[in-house]
Amino acid sequence: MYARRMDHLPPYLFARIDEMKEEKLRQGVDVIDLGVGDPDLPTPPHIVEALCTAARDPANHHYPSYTGMLAYREAVAEWYQGRFGVDLNPKKEVLALIGSKEGIAHIAEAFVNPGEVVLAADPGYPVYKTSTLFAEGKVYEMPIRAENDFLPVLDDIPADVVKQAKLLFINYPNNPTAAIAPLSFFEEVVEFAREHNIVVVHDNAYSEITFDGYRAPSFLEADGAMEVGVEMHSLSKTYNMTGWRIGMACGNPEIIAGLGRVKTNVDSGAFNAVQHAAIAALTGPQDCVGQACSVYQERRDVLVAGLSEIGFDVRAPKATFYVWVPVDDCMAFAAKLLDQAGIVATPGVGFGRNGEGFIRFAITRSIERITEAVDRMRGLDL
Repeated sequence: MYARRMDHLPPYLFARIDEMKEEKLRQGVDVIDLGVGDPDLPTPPHIVEALCTAARDPANHHYPSYTGMLAYREAVAEWYQGRFGVDLNPKKEVLALIGSKEGIAHIAEAFVNPGEVVLAADPGYPVYKTSTLFAEGKVYEMPIRAENDFLPVLDDIPADVVKQAKLLFINYPNNPTAAIAPLSFFEEVVEFAREHNIVVVHDNAYSEITFDGYRAPSFLEADGAMEVGVEMHSLSKTYNMTGWRIGMACGNPEIIAGLGRVKTNVDSGAFNAVQHAAIAALTGPQDCVGQACSVYQERRDVLVAGLSEIGFDVRAPKATFYVWVPVDDCMAFAAKLLDQAGIVATPGVGFGRNGEGFIRFAITRSIERITEAVDRMRGLDL
């Protein structure tokens, strides 16, 4: 019944985790979900109010622009200038997305022919690989390992693979490892892409979730980045808007245009009222972002301290709301956590084979629940 490409499509990890969680809930288990990275903090009130106001206006009840309202794209450009010092032409270098996941899922369709290679970090966000499979391309998994600070070693990619490569996905601050990248790494990526004529896609969804005074750079800050790539960004993590589905692609105008051509054929754009709310988020007071980061930092400290006391070799991340913890067997560890302690955590192999030996905890639950999870773990033979 299904197309052959479906045979190569892995089950979406988080959907399976949800199934396992629901089964435990049906059994009456008090489940503590530290699995999927969905913020538990509410969307700031001024953003909600902007949505409500816009939703009441009949002018916003029609099909939106495929590329996004110009006012929204201008707000994105203004935000990029203020946050990263990056100048963007809102008409040609910014594209509205129905969340950054949608842009990541569609961009390979514009640039990858059947059989061509996409370079994607392993472990990494699963959509980098699935987007390649839908475009009938081939994925080359770039291992990211602790000994290299979870950065891919570009020189280790075989020459014959590089020759066939059309697209390169990178993501820092990183999901799932919570690793960060210096601007010098982005500059290295630019030179690599220039030399081999590769399109770079940087997933920067976690740039604003940072701790201890760290400020994450944009790939577009690197010299020459606008010549070779684009950056996918999202309001989901920054403003606790995961369910709202609004994001942006920014960068090289030809790459933006290619992605835009795909989108005009497969979706009808983001709801205008949500775009108005996004404008309020990007141009309004930003203290809500700092307050959220303070909450996450406190949770991070509690979880890292608790895991360290139990005996895990874990470091406090500088960004994202994930803690990447080394374990012996990640699937067995995750199963034991759920079966014996009612705790949901994500096994590293769900992000790729090089994720074996790690488990990902999300700090998207209250300190009380995180403390309880740690207490439950103390009683297990881990």
